[in-house]
Amino acid sequence: MEFVADFHIHSKYSRATSRDMDIPHLAKWARLKGINLLGTGDFTHYLWLQELKRYLGTEDQKGLFSYEGIHFILTAEISSIYSQNGKVYRVHNVIMAPSFGIVEEINKALSALGNLASDGRPILGISCIKLGEILSKISKDIMLVPAHIWTPWFSAFGSNSGFNSLEEAFGKYVGNITALETGLSSDPAMNWRLSALDKFSLISNSDSHSPSRIGREANVFNCELSYFEIKKVLEKKDKNKFLYTIEFFPEEGKYHFDGHRNCNLRLSPQETKKYKGICPRCSKPVTRGVLNRVDELADRAEGFKPENAIGYKSMVSLDGIIADIKGVDKKSKSVEKEYLEVLSHFPSEFDILIKVTEKELFSKLPEKIAEGIKRVREGRLKIEPGYDGEYGKIKIFGGEEEKKNEQLTLF
Repeated sequence: MEFVADFHIHSKYSRATSRDMDIPHLAKWARLKGINLLGTGDFTHYLWLQELKRYLGTEDQKGLFSYEGIHFILTAEISSIYSQNGKVYRVHNVIMAPSFGIVEEINKALSALGNLASDGRPILGISCIKLGEILSKISKDIMLVPAHIWTPWFSAFGSNSGFNSLEEAFGKYVGNITALETGLSSDPAMNWRLSALDKFSLISNSDSHSPSRIGREANVFNCELSYFEIKKVLEKKDKNKFLYTIEFFPEEGKYHFDGHRNCNLRLSPQETKKYKGICPRCSKPVTRGVLNRVDELADRAEGFKPENAIGYKSMVSLDGIIADIKGVDKKSKSVEKEYLEVLSHFPSEFDILIKVTEKELFSKLPEKIAEGIKRVREGRLKIEPGYDGEYGKIKIFGGEEEKKNEQLTLF
């Protein structure tokens, strides 16, 4: 069966997350988005684990759980901050497990290394190599995925925190890595420039901190809805069963370009080189973004596509399209009202953004919204790239087409 999966999110027990990041709200938004399988996030936190057991009950024989028609997979993210060979590294990794029993073993092992109750995403002084060793001793069924691998401050390849190769980061346990998460500020095409990554499946997830943001990146499979089948598909990089990823335009990610947020300065990699990595306004080092770091490590030219590459589709969220037309923030009540009205005519947001024909869009939606979706599908939009923690700004319509608080509803 074909299904959409978002493996990496957080619960209400992580810092800076919505109090609505609980199972009932997540299931509700998964239905609106069109997500069939959602990561639980944060299984290392004892209070969240209690809630997961209460809502999800006993796993089925396929290593997954369900709540009101939405399937869940047990996941957690570990923040490792540690010293190796005289340098401090900060790396995030996602862990997936097929049972509460295995989760309990993981939590028992990790609790000896730090306070798991401090945050939904605990910070531990454990190396990637040690993490790989611990997980390999617990169960061969555990999936280990380096998270948002290019993010400057907390990732395997981060410009300020990471390594130059996965082998350096994970040692002999690099062979235990199930997949790599590309993160919001990069897309598969950027990762294709590194031949060392060809053997890995590249997955995309929302890393969401609020229910409405789940699925902003996701993965589309055509296989049995089973933990063990998904693990096999990712390890084999099976193009017939792992169909494509759903992506942010990477420029929208908050670390795509270089820059210095305190000085309101956005720089391309070429401009950073011109300034020798120093902010011309305050003389402090700029934060080098994902594009710069990819350029640094790449051994292929931009535009190269490996033979075994799994495709992707870039999109802008439906509320983002509506907000652009209205000229307001996408968190506004008027956007939410319009969003729900549009969804009342189609099965889900992903159907609207990806599957519904252009003819049907224009027949059932206000013309401006249908036109916005059409433009996004065709890549006809302008983006001010994100930098140093600031999300990029997308413009689908411009100039005289922008009318603040424009009335969209034509039903």
